[in-house]
Amino acid sequence: MKLVAALILCTVPAGAGGQVVRHAFQAEGRIDAMFSETAAVHAGYGMSVPLGLYLRGGLVLGAGAGRHGFEGRSDLIGRFSFDPFRQSRWAPYGGAGLSARYNSTEEGRAKGYLLVFLGIEGPLASRSTGWVPAFEVGLGGGARVGVGVRRGVRGRR
Repeated sequence: MKLVAALILCTVPAGAGGQVVRHAFQAEGRIDAMFSETAAVHAGYGMSVPLGLYLRGGLVLGAGAGRHGFEGRSDLIGRFSFDPFRQSRWAPYGGAGLSARYNSTEEGRAKGYLLVFLGIEGPLASRSTGWVPAFEVGLGGGARVGVGVRRGVRGRR
């Protein structure tokens, strides 16, 4: 019986602690301008979590001024990094998701959109921690242009 238990334990793969990649929750602050029949500028806060080596999933909540007054939005995104291990100072990324915009018109209804974007993320300010700049262009309820800063993750994007 002990021999069977030893054989089972030897055949089950175990990850070494040094091989486990620890990438953390990533916060970001951003400003986005959207150009369509209802143009707007939003300040936003986002958060993302790793979904694999190359992919992060996230949520962005924004609010600002549009043609009809106060409005807000929420974006549910997936962001694919072309340089997940920070081998270059600046690295491109792309993503897609869903976006909802809410405005304060008399109708007060939300509109949903598909969202696609391309961006570039900059270097960490220091070797271990800090904030990194990001610049994006995309489509989702019109053309979008965004700038932001993200909490950097050492050795990862």
